[in-house]
Amino acid sequence: MRKLVIATRRSRLALWQAEHIAGLLKNLHPGLNVELLPLSTRGDELLDQRLDKAGGKGLFVKELESAMAQGRADLAVHSMKDMPAELPPGFALAAITAREDPRDVLVSSYKNLQEMPKGATVGTSSLRRSAQVAERYPHLEARLLRGNVDTRLAKLDRGEYDAIVLAAAGLVRLGLESRIGARLGTDEMLPAPGQGALGIECLAERAEVAALLAPLADSATAACVRAERTVSRALGGSCSLPLAAFAELASGGVHLRALVASADGTRVLRSESNGSDPEEVGNRVAQALRRQGADQILGR
Repeated sequence: MRKLVIATRRSRLALWQAEHIAGLLKNLHPGLNVELLPLSTRGDELLDQRLDKAGGKGLFVKELESAMAQGRADLAVHSMKDMPAELPPGFALAAITAREDPRDVLVSSYKNLQEMPKGATVGTSSLRRSAQVAERYPHLEARLLRGNVDTRLAKLDRGEYDAIVLAAAGLVRLGLESRIGARLGTDEMLPAPGQGALGIECLAERAEVAALLAPLADSATAACVRAERTVSRALGGSCSLPLAAFAELASGGVHLRALVASADGTRVLRSESNGSDPEEVGNRVAQALRRQGADQILGR
């Protein structure tokens, strides 16, 4: 192939991610022309609603997948945490790249969540984050915060929130690491499945595209993300479910921790497991959460 077209969202972070992958591909395949196809997605346009109310994570990828299906793009670059647990028929994850810092961070004049005064507001668009804030810091008020990274930071700077919680990876990639007030340990704020990793999607039938992308895959990150996404898939995970899952390499395989919570954080279920097969570990953790009552939290 002489040319590849990457479908991407228009946000500054999404464009950085697509440009990053484009640069890696050009270095790997001299002479390959790589172009971007920036698109507006429904998820970027609906800024006054929670994703779980508006349609879920698929709102960020549908337009990109349509461009691939129509032949206008060859691949799409996504933040793995924004990817639905199940891909539509005919699409495949050709590569998951090496992970950036998977943690969440606090952006605020306060040094940590614990020292914030009663009634202080914490902005987040994530039910996962708000549930964990409510569980550990019931004196704080988690409030809806949508928009891209720059929009969220601007709202904080205008005083609309006392603090906001964001993914470390996005700030690092945009050169905004200086805005990080504190990195939240995974014991305090368990990340979303796939957080910090980039996924490259293409049509399942495009073997020639997958072959060009294969060298970008990071096996360690892929194993961890597979375990995390298996939990989400097994529990029917979506934006309507406060679910967190984070895996790390362990002796002979991966160590996975996951939680499911009620939206108000009053009930939080946790489980963890180790093993050599990521999907098996993920399913084992999901079943353990079910035995604790995850289906009740899910309203089943």
